[in-house]
Amino acid sequence: MHRIRVGVLRGGPSNEYEVSLKTGATILNNLPTEKYSPREIFIDKNGVWHVEGKPSLPSDVLTHVDVVVNALHGYYGEDGKVQHILESHGTPFTGSGSFASAIGMNKLLTKDIFKKEKIKTPQHKLVESKNDVTKDFLLEIFKSFPLPVIVKPSASGSSVGVTLVKSFQGFEPAIFKAFEHGDVVMIEEYIPGVEATVGVIDDFRDQSLYALPPVEIRPREEFFDYDAKYSDGESGAIEIVPGNFSFEVKTELEELAKKVHIALGLDHYSRTDFIVSPRRGIYVLETNTLPGLTPTSLMPKSMNAVGITLPHFLDHIVQLAIHKK
Repeated sequence: MHRIRVGVLRGGPSNEYEVSLKTGATILNNLPTEKYSPREIFIDKNGVWHVEGKPSLPSDVLTHVDVVVNALHGYYGEDGKVQHILESHGTPFTGSGSFASAIGMNKLLTKDIFKKEKIKTPQHKLVESKNDVTKDFLLEIFKSFPLPVIVKPSASGSSVGVTLVKSFQGFEPAIFKAFEHGDVVMIEEYIPGVEATVGVIDDFRDQSLYALPPVEIRPREEFFDYDAKYSDGESGAIEIVPGNFSFEVKTELEELAKKVHIALGLDHYSRTDFIVSPRRGIYVLETNTLPGLTPTSLMPKSMNAVGITLPHFLDHIVQLAIHKK
């Protein structure tokens, strides 16, 4: 029996390199081998592709695979760049296309779409240049937003470069920290509440868009930062699957996750993060177009809660990619 050759992209030049290596390893270890022949495609921090330890051109690599599972995260892998390469070679791949990926990675563009679709999202202000960070500018921000506020790169993932600012003195270092991870910085209102995340899967369990149960996230610190997301120790967050939400809130979270997935034009699967405010309702924070699939990642935990194994999920999204659904 001919097995389908599956290239697994992992690594990459973004600051989420280590997470991508773990996601890629999980995929390589869980693809059903009776049906698929998995092949690692390693991309180093300089963006050079490797197969079996040898640097290779994408055009050479892609002639030897039937489909690609994209296990990259962040810059290059999640922002449309690698998707454009795959599309230009006519190679089927998992996840969203180049255009939707580029939009999904850009927090400003997603907010514009959320507002157009009447999806609640926190208020924000952009800092487009380090030269804009003057005392007058910082005072204007200080007067515009009640503290604390969130300062983060406009196009990044996994809460990299994000700071919760509690004082006027904290603004400047937080903005410059965010600039280390992107060209544009977003200052966003902080909404107290319970954090939640909901994954969705296309064409699954007889539904055109299947919502996984919401995960309730209780960070040990004040927000769910990079360390909390990927730590197994005491610095990690408490993750409750399924979350302790009322039926009404659970239903609204699931419907919002579907609405966001459709509004952004995403494919195969995604995961959307929320804040459930007791006074103001549910706000969308951002969407992950390629959610992590590491042993500590949220989407596999949510799948496990409803009896979806990782091999089953991977088989499903590979088939979606092959049949261009």
